[in-house]
Amino acid sequence: MAVFIHESSIIDENVFIGEGSKIWHFCHILSGSIIGKNCSLGQNCMVGKNVIIGDNLKAQNNISIYEGVRICDDVFLGPSVVFTNVINPRAFISRKDSFRPTLIKNGASIGANATIICGVEIGEYALIGAGSVVTKNVPDFALCVGNPARQIAWVDKAGNRLAFNEENLAYDSYDNTAYRLDDNRILKV
Repeated sequence: MAVFIHESSIIDENVFIGEGSKIWHFCHILSGSIIGKNCSLGQNCMVGKNVIIGDNLKAQNNISIYEGVRICDDVFLGPSVVFTNVINPRAFISRKDSFRPTLIKNGASIGANATIICGVEIGEYALIGAGSVVTKNVPDFALCVGNPARQIAWVDKAGNRLAFNEENLAYDSYDNTAYRLDDNRILKV
């Protein structure tokens, strides 16, 4: 399947875009970036230098993915998600050597207008509510909301809340995988 790049988008040299990916209006992909297969970057997205994006990303409009951010497979980014890459930016001090890495793991979803402060990891299948400000690591399958974001529940692969029984077991609505809640972590049984 061919790559689609809208004519208004700018793709710098030394960029890899996987087959089946679509780059929509007014995007800019900077050099050294890798975008996996079957990704969709909505209108007005920017992918910074040396960013690595896995397969099947769905990024809505108006997102800047700065150098230092790594996005794994099957991630959803709602409109206007904000990533940072320097913890204490100043216009008069160059901190290009101070980027703090951010990792978004497989299957995570980040809601519209959420802000991800640099240096955190968002766990597999975690769900970040719209408008949240993530300032610390988020565990796998965690549902986090607010400013600062705090965990309020556990969710399954489909984003539905997990309901644990008296034995601390819950079943995924997507594929019926059994999970155990153990020491504030979700473990596959």
